[in-house]
Amino acid sequence: MQLSLIKHQGCATPFLRHLLDFRVYQTRQRSQCCKIACTVIRHRWMKRAPVFCTHNTTNKMISTQADKENIDMSKFPVERIRNFSIIAHIDHGKSTLADRLLELTGAIATTDKNKQVLDKLQVERERGITVKAQTASLFYKYQGQTYLLNLIDTPGHVDFSYEVSRSISACQGVLLIVDANQGIQAQTVANFYLAFEAQLTIIPVINKIDLKNADPERVEKQIEKVFDIPTEECIRISAKLGTNVEQVLQEVVKRLPPGVVANIALFGGYLSKGDRIISAYLGKSYEVNELGLLRPDEHPTDRLYAGQVGYVIAGMKEVKEAQIGDTLYHQKHLVEALPGFKPAKAMVFAGMYPMDQSDYSALRSAVEKLTLNDSSVTVQRDSSLALGAGWRLGFLGLLHMEVFNQRLEQEYNASVIVTAPTVPYKAILSSAKLIKEHGKEEITIVNPAQFPDRSVVKEYLEPMVMGTIITPDDYIGKIMSICLNRRAVQKNMVYIDDHRVMMKYLFPLNEIVVDFYDLLKSMSSGYASFDYEDAGYQAAHVIKMDILLNGKPVEELTTIVHKDRAYSAGKAMCERLQDAIPRQMFEIAVQAAIGSKVIARETIKAYKKNVLAKCYGGDITRKMKLLKKQAEGKKKMRYIGTVQVPKDAFINVLKRKDK
Repeated sequence: MQLSLIKHQGCATPFLRHLLDFRVYQTRQRSQCCKIACTVIRHRWMKRAPVFCTHNTTNKMISTQADKENIDMSKFPVERIRNFSIIAHIDHGKSTLADRLLELTGAIATTDKNKQVLDKLQVERERGITVKAQTASLFYKYQGQTYLLNLIDTPGHVDFSYEVSRSISACQGVLLIVDANQGIQAQTVANFYLAFEAQLTIIPVINKIDLKNADPERVEKQIEKVFDIPTEECIRISAKLGTNVEQVLQEVVKRLPPGVVANIALFGGYLSKGDRIISAYLGKSYEVNELGLLRPDEHPTDRLYAGQVGYVIAGMKEVKEAQIGDTLYHQKHLVEALPGFKPAKAMVFAGMYPMDQSDYSALRSAVEKLTLNDSSVTVQRDSSLALGAGWRLGFLGLLHMEVFNQRLEQEYNASVIVTAPTVPYKAILSSAKLIKEHGKEEITIVNPAQFPDRSVVKEYLEPMVMGTIITPDDYIGKIMSICLNRRAVQKNMVYIDDHRVMMKYLFPLNEIVVDFYDLLKSMSSGYASFDYEDAGYQAAHVIKMDILLNGKPVEELTTIVHKDRAYSAGKAMCERLQDAIPRQMFEIAVQAAIGSKVIARETIKAYKKNVLAKCYGGDITRKMKLLKKQAEGKKKMRYIGTVQVPKDAFINVLKRKDK
């Protein structure tokens, strides 16, 4: 028997499966006995939510207590299992549809309080977005047969596209949700091609048909023109009101091919309590102390069979022992580890340091736990003269970085300093000494402070992305202007209907990573949408710009800028730092420098006492002596004084005010 993230589909080659779910603690909460019509089995790393139960006259009533003893999961063969994801642009109704599906199958009570049921993180509730892909398995009765439907609700923002691609790899089909009012947006296109390239069955669903300005006919024509999907295959629904939602479940059963997605996938047998299993990643042996289903609380069973979603408690002492993508196998049957998920590629890097170095150990533990839950974050130890020991973290985007920081504060009560975000550059070295030191000619730079000097480099390379913008044609002129201002090159422009246009631009990643999305929304009154994908590297004339405070460089504010924009970028950063840094008792010189050359300067005036207040008339020399003495004191204070940079300044100083 082999236990892994990967599962065969018939005789096909192995493909990626969803996240392994191991509990590293054995405490659990029991739900009260009640009657339910279906069972929710959900992957959760966080603390379990209460069980939601409801009566449903359309399905057979099953007592929860009796269900614990009588339901035989081995009665669900592969032919009656469907695995699908819900994908869409942000705020097109994915989580609302998931709520209705849970209600329709009897998993939760039908009440007005059911909003974002699968979104359990506090940051998801506060921002109204999905950050982590969540799974829920439902029992659905159709034409006399009971089917096991494994559902994955995915994020919609471009920063979390890794969660979408990872979910798609665990499915045989997707529900592509499109807003009946807004129509196709940038992330709709990106998600479609992720599913299309994975050769999944795509069911288009037009949501929000109850809105006053809904135009499902127009959206159907967009889907047919852009995705080449016939209009008759589209399903019109209102997830908010529940209109036609049951048709979605029926089409999932009819259209999607059977398959298996599991937090635990078993090959050639079953897993029982007491079995000895070995981690292929760590080589450690564990005894299965308990196993069972998630409904969503733990529900112990004697065995788990292939194709079932569940949990295993195997005496793991630390969370890092439960590696996502690991292969587990019986102690007596050695196997080759199966491949895991394709690792995410970090697009934005930032330094993270504790507010107080005494909190370093606690913050390290918090970062380890959170990165296990969010494997798309890369971690590398770092240190700073000003901020002490910390980490250089890689994220998928700026929102991803903000959410990670917010989760640290909310879930682990951690207070951190996050430095200005940067993108990874590459340099082709010309110095034989450096090539020997690094072991290769081309190096990647994620920390601007380590940017090599031009004298030892043949060529610098900057990361590029292919951006897709979908907007009403009223805003084409404004959007073209800001794109050109960000050094973008237009590659394509096509009308997807009479009033909406899709534009493709090749952007330097550094030009869009901080505030481009916010600016685009502002310029288009919120109607434009934006998505991007990696487009490799290309040669660029970039240089390192240092920020000096009273002649001392602030490593955390060092940035990489294009040579043609160095002066304007340096002057803008100095002006914003002038506003961000509070006044002191001494004068502060804020300078931007390239090498030894200062290209911009602003001065923060000191608080000044009126030393002439006690002088009434008299000789001017007396006044001059007092002023000279004050100036000497200020000069001395400037040498020994320290300048504190507010932690929010590290991101705010990079935001541009394009017109």
